Amino acid sequence: MVQSAFGKFFFYADYLATQQAEMTFVKDPCGIVCVLVTYMAVLYADYVVTHWIILQTMPNSLWAPFHVVAFNTIVFLLGMAHLKAVLLDPGTVPLPQIRIDFSDLHSEKNYGHEREEWTMCTRCETYRPPRAHHCRICKRCIRRMDHHCPWINNCVGERNQKYFLQFLMYVCALAVYSIFLIVVSWVYPCEDCHTDVAQAQSRMMHSVLLLLESALFGLFVIAIMVDQMHAILYDETAVEAVQQKGPYRIHRPKMALLAEVCGRGHPMLWMLPCTSLNRKHHDVPLLSHDV
Repeated sequence: MVQSAFGKFFFYADYLATQQAEMTFVKDPCGIVCVLVTYMAVLYADYVVTHWIILQTMPNSLWAPFHVVAFNTIVFLLGMAHLKAVLLDPGTVPLPQIRIDFSDLHSEKNYGHEREEWTMCTRCETYRPPRAHHCRICKRCIRRMDHHCPWINNCVGERNQKYFLQFLMYVCALAVYSIFLIVVSWVYPCEDCHTDVAQAQSRMMHSVLLLLESALFGLFVIAIMVDQMHAILYDETAVEAVQQKGPYRIHRPKMALLAEVCGRGHPMLWMLPCTSLNRKHHDVPLLSHDV
C-alpha cells in the first residue's frame, strides 16, 4: 500500500516545480532541425522584406520606416513566443524519489470516487492527474498534453499552449504581411528608383521565393491554428480526440476555456508573450490527499 508520506511528496514536488525556473530543452534531432529551419525561414523573410522590398521600392516614402518597424515588431514577438514555447516546461508530472507500490491500484477500498480519473504510467512509474499523457519523445508525462510538436521541439501542454498559439498567430500575421508588401511592390513599382537589370532580377527572385514560403507556411500554420482553437474551445486535446473521449467539460463557457490557456488578464493582453497565467491554476498540487 502507498504510504501517506508519498502524497505529501507530490504536493512538495509540484510546489517546487512552480517556484523554480520552468525551463526545459528536449534533445531530439528532428525537433532541433525543425527549430533551426523555423528561424532560418523567419530571418530570410525579414531580410527580403527589409532589404529587397522596403528599401528598394520605398526609398523616399514615409511608409518605409513604418513597415520596417511594424514588420520587425512582429518578428520580435514571434521569436519571444517561440522561445517560450520551446524552453518552457509544458507541464511535466514530477517523478517520485521513492519506488511506488502499485499492488493495490485497483482496490476500491483504498481508491474512492475522487481518484477515479487518476491513472498510472508504467513508464514513469508514477501516478498522473487527469488529462496527463506520456510523451515517447520527451519520455515524461505531460499535463493536458495536446501533442508533441517538432517545430517547437517540445510538447504542447498545460503551461506552454498559450505561447504556441501566439507563435502560430504571429507566423500567420508575418506571412500575410509579407504577401501584402510583395503585391504592393509589384502593383506600385518605384518609378524613381534607378536599378540595373541584375538587381531587378534578384529582387524578383527573392520576392517569388518569399511569396511561396509565405503562402505555404501561412496555409500550414492556419490549419494548425484552427485545430488548436477547436481543441481549446471544445475542451478536447488531440490525444483525447484520437482516443474518442469527447469534451472534458461539456458545459464550460468558451471564454473561460480561453482564459485557462491565455490567462486571467484582459483579452488584449492574450496576444503578448508574457507570463499572465493565473498561477493559482497551476499551483494545484498533484496529490493533495493521502493515498
